Parts: sequence; C-alpha cells; structure tokens
Amino acid sequence: MNGRMAEIFLKELEAEAPATRKCLERIPADLSDWKPHEKSMALGYLALLVADIPRWITFIVETGEIDFATYPHFKAKSTEDLVRHFDENMKGARSALAKVTDEKMTDMFYLKNNGVHLYSQRKDENISSTINHWVHHRGQLTVYMRQNNIPVPSIYGPSADDRSF
Repeated sequence: MNGRMAEIFLKELEAEAPATRKCLERIPADLSDWKPHEKSMALGYLALLVADIPRWITFIVETGEIDFATYPHFKAKSTEDLVRHFDENMKGARSALAKVTDEKMTDMFYLKNNGVHLYSQRKDENISSTINHWVHHRGQLTVYMRQNNIPVPSIYGPSADDRSF
C-alpha cells in the first residue's frame, strides 16, 4: 500500500462490500423495470449503479476523469452478470487504491459530459463522497428490495429477514 489515505478508503470499501454483494445477489433480473414511483429509477438501473460505483474509484484514481459520453456502460443480463460486474469493479478499485500515493490523491478529479466540465474536486475528497454515494444507493436498493419482498440481508446489524447475529 503506497498511501495512508488510500489505505483508509480501502478499509471502508472492504467493510461495505460484503453487504453490498449480498444485496446484489438477491436482485432478480425479471424485476429490472420495477419502480416504486414514476419519478424513481428502475430497480435494474439502481442495482447496476450500486454494482458500478466501485469502478468510479478506479477511474478517479487511474485516469482522474469520468466523462459520461465515453464512460463504459455495462448491461447486466442476469443476476450473475450483475454480481460478476460488481466483483470485477471491486477488484479494480482495490488494485487502484493499492498503487496510489498520498501525493497523487491530492490531484484533481474532473467530471465531464461530452468534454464539458461539470465539476472538479481533489481525488481524495471525491473518493470519500463516492463511497458515501454508494452506501446511499445501497440503502435505497434495500427499500426497493423490501417493497418487492426480497429478503434484506444484514448490513450493519440484523435485518427483519436476517437474524444471524
């Protein structure tokens, strides 16, 4: 591990990954179009977002930029595809964080849309907010799960469906 900041982020990522994976393993592909409200995102899109966010960390660290126009969008055809995508993204994030120095973590990250600058932020600050964003959407995913009678796994303690503590 090259940097203390990366080590802290990796520890947090690793702490959130098992519960995230448990949620994704339970998302049936046949409910991908389900929405709790017309203004809400579809379950399939939300699950893919949760599976994809660790890849953002790889882009933040390794390229310093995400452009919505060129960012590779994955399409999951099954629950297995979704989980495999998540596992690959976690592997990439782990690798990126293992190599980055504290000095490089203070470099800027740029979010763009078709080359147009939307915002920029230091990499370390952006990784922190990205992890928070990921946890937020996983929480949203558990609400979708509950509304579809999909058992919600234990995340920070037992759930009504998982009393394994």
